[in-house]
Amino acid sequence: MKILLLGNYLPDRQESMLRFAQILQTGLTQRGHEVRLVQPQPIFGKLKLSSFGLVKWLGYIDKFLLFPQQLCQAIAWADVVHICDHSNAMYAKYLENVPHLVTCHDLLAVRGALGDDTDCPASMTGKVLQNWILKSLQKSQMVVCVSSSTKHDLEKLIENSLFTKKIRLVLNGLNYSYKQIYRDEVDSRLANIIELDLSKPFILNVGSSLKRKNRDGIMRIFSKIKEQWDGQLIFAGEALTTEQIQLAEQLNIKEQIIQIIKPDNNLLEALYNRAFVFLFPSKCEGFGWPVIEAQACGCPVICSDRTSLPEVVGDSALMRSIEDESGFAEDILRLVDPVERHLWIQKGLNNIKRFTLDEMIDQYNQLYIELVKYK
Repeated sequence: MKILLLGNYLPDRQESMLRFAQILQTGLTQRGHEVRLVQPQPIFGKLKLSSFGLVKWLGYIDKFLLFPQQLCQAIAWADVVHICDHSNAMYAKYLENVPHLVTCHDLLAVRGALGDDTDCPASMTGKVLQNWILKSLQKSQMVVCVSSSTKHDLEKLIENSLFTKKIRLVLNGLNYSYKQIYRDEVDSRLANIIELDLSKPFILNVGSSLKRKNRDGIMRIFSKIKEQWDGQLIFAGEALTTEQIQLAEQLNIKEQIIQIIKPDNNLLEALYNRAFVFLFPSKCEGFGWPVIEAQACGCPVICSDRTSLPEVVGDSALMRSIEDESGFAEDILRLVDPVERHLWIQKGLNNIKRFTLDEMIDQYNQLYIELVKYK
């Protein structure tokens, strides 16, 4: 089968969406499909400008004025088109006569634009864009949600029985072959992190500094145990904001915090392997890849009980309400008991068996067949 994957605009730096398209391309190619990945190219977006607002508008020219010409040429080759990220759902209008589906990762920005409390506020332009995305999803031939939480949001936002029949559920697979590795190899990979004291344990958080990721809460939780637990706190991914650094200073924990900006997979795998616990008290998630990445590396997980996370971790992680910061602190100290910690490590290793890349590719493959069959 000839499968055209529609990926994201590189300057937008949506790392998880780029990775999703890459694992689809790799997995489908290994199954013997002919696969092409097409994405908007930065032409106007390459111009060096100091104004972020103007750069964003130049990106819109690349995405919405120039790219459709490239897309229309590309779709003539394909048996089926897969829009890998729902934020590109507006391209579905060029695919009316072509079997296609859209993967919907979350609707937090759409809900935020409609006034829901998702910590995803939208400007006037943003509200127009999110409305466009939602209407485009409704017109798509098939929409695949990555979690039941996202599926529930979609069904609530578009209350239409005919549309509901077009919605499918396919849980994400691991986006990299994260695994447990030997301690010597772990320490070798971490050796260049000067601030890291390997004689002490550390708490790990991976992700962005968006408000919904609740890094402020992580710092407050850490401050509650600093007198009883002699360790460090690592934030991997995006840099902390100025306000978050100020909070660390106010809590008198700045010296215990290490930032590792955008680590590669090898370094991230080592961090997951060495971490005492992975702490993820996120307010809203569409899926929550980092929790299963941590579990694959034998790291116990403590997370919030919000949105998709209960579905993703099942009974394999300690969960708390995001307001219960004292409870999060208690759970971290609870893992000091090696028997208790081993229990949650094993639960995590069992849980990740549900999220194989092969299973995800199998399910998408069946959906492509379904679309082509009823063309």
